[in-house]
Amino acid sequence: MKVLLSILLIVSTIFTLGCDEEESTTSSIAVGADQLEEYLPYLEGKRVGLVVNPTSRLNTGVHLIDAMIEEQVNVTTLFAPEHGLRGEQDAGEEVEDGIDPETGLPVISLYGDHKKPTEEDLQNVDVLVFDMQDVGVRFYTYISTMQLVMEAAAEYGRQVVILDRPNPNGSYIAGPIMEPEHVSFVGMAPIPVVHGLTIAELALMINGELWLSNGVFLDEGDLKVVKVPEYSHSDSYSLPVAPSPNLQTDESVIHYPSLGLFESTTISVGRGTNTPFEVIGYPDENLKINHEFQIADDSSAWPQQGQYVYGESYRIAPPENTKFSIEAFSRWYWAMRDLGYQDSEIVDRPEWLAQLIGTTEVLNQIRQGKPYQEIEATWEPELEAFSTLRETYRLYPD
Repeated sequence: MKVLLSILLIVSTIFTLGCDEEESTTSSIAVGADQLEEYLPYLEGKRVGLVVNPTSRLNTGVHLIDAMIEEQVNVTTLFAPEHGLRGEQDAGEEVEDGIDPETGLPVISLYGDHKKPTEEDLQNVDVLVFDMQDVGVRFYTYISTMQLVMEAAAEYGRQVVILDRPNPNGSYIAGPIMEPEHVSFVGMAPIPVVHGLTIAELALMINGELWLSNGVFLDEGDLKVVKVPEYSHSDSYSLPVAPSPNLQTDESVIHYPSLGLFESTTISVGRGTNTPFEVIGYPDENLKINHEFQIADDSSAWPQQGQYVYGESYRIAPPENTKFSIEAFSRWYWAMRDLGYQDSEIVDRPEWLAQLIGTTEVLNQIRQGKPYQEIEATWEPELEAFSTLRETYRLYPD
């Protein structure tokens, strides 16, 4: 049975920037981290652990770590997600423990073999403050880190504060719900590929629906969120800091949900170029649509490291539908099959695709030649149910 927990919301009613309505939808918007007067009193007298990365900045550009130290908050530990505290690591690259050279504070990695804080990691921490820019996609791992941080806090009697930020893909929901047998670090919660929630809304849902492992949950008052003032899910939001090394533009963030599925294939989505997640290519000139490009000879430039590839550029010809869709994936799959490529030469990691999209059924349907529109239509009943659930935890108007 669903258990709805009474959660204290730290809500700011003051919009700190004097800007017009159009400007409020850009990167100038005040985020949760900017509402210092709302959450600093709660941190007073407590040992604070910060779960942060390069996006954890106030509207002024000051990093949250520096802001906390300036405000004489007792920051004792820094926790680093995928890509590291300063964002130096590429996708999948190991993030190591260490000392932050700028502050001298210990840094504990929450990526690689050590994704969840241990009791020892939290021995000098009373409250964990989570502040990272998400992109609203289930397989973007910052929300998995958030879920595991919440889980550890619930297990070891710590508190959590979520500093909310706009979701650049927050105006819609799409994709199949994650099936339990495919749960992994790239998809832990039973939500759609594009969930239409901010990190604070998602945190409330994860806790309220008892999705933390072993039935644990954060008690009333132990999960606090700081809202984004005057925000609406329909607002556009230009990210002031790239959320990860391969999402460098607003366009790449928008295309990421659809093109991210290609990471289970031998087809490049531009890693090793200056336009990752804005291009698609393979080393066969028969596949050229409107673009060809060279991929760097670098280990991070998988899957076609050092190759010259042919395909399409979304910069040259943006897709008519920029929302999540399997249209491009299905189209490329069958373009390669028609050229004689075997299934395993295209989708070389089908188990990874199942973890990304949350089910094996989509690939099976594509293999059967079903139109992508027909496949996507099968998701509607569960999306309607999720939309109803989303209303329970929504903090902002659509």
